[in-house]
Amino acid sequence: MISSFPPITSPNAQILILGTMPGAMSLQQQEYYAHKQNQFWKILFTVFSDGIVPENFEFKVQLIKENRIVLWDVLANCEREGSLDVNIKNHQENDIPGLLQEFPGIRKILFNGKESHRYFMKKFGNLDGIEFHVMPSTSPANTVKFEEKLKSWCEALI
Repeated sequence: MISSFPPITSPNAQILILGTMPGAMSLQQQEYYAHKQNQFWKILFTVFSDGIVPENFEFKVQLIKENRIVLWDVLANCEREGSLDVNIKNHQENDIPGLLQEFPGIRKILFNGKESHRYFMKKFGNLDGIEFHVMPSTSPANTVKFEEKLKSWCEALI
């Protein structure tokens, strides 16, 4: 059984970004999106900064907080071989409705890929007053060009 991380929160959060479950490299390093080929941090630092991704995870967390974003995963725990979402079994969801109550300014949820959206909808369904955006996954398994991913993420984040 593997478990997700606690959310990275921001006091005046307006956007919630949800992945499905941290991959093997992220779990090993205990950092969101730790795989060097995952484009999550490159996209966020291109949208909100100079495009240069720092090595230090605390600087990444600071960018999330400064831009009023909460970062979490749909699933709290599961069984999974490797890092692919399609291999997930026996999962339990995080308390996302509780998080949304704690941060009432969140009006937009961005799903990092189709699987996070699928798990969310199966458990929670649509939520009144919240905009949903299913984003192209930042995973290296998603072969969509970086520029296309960046355009979609930029439109949803700004």
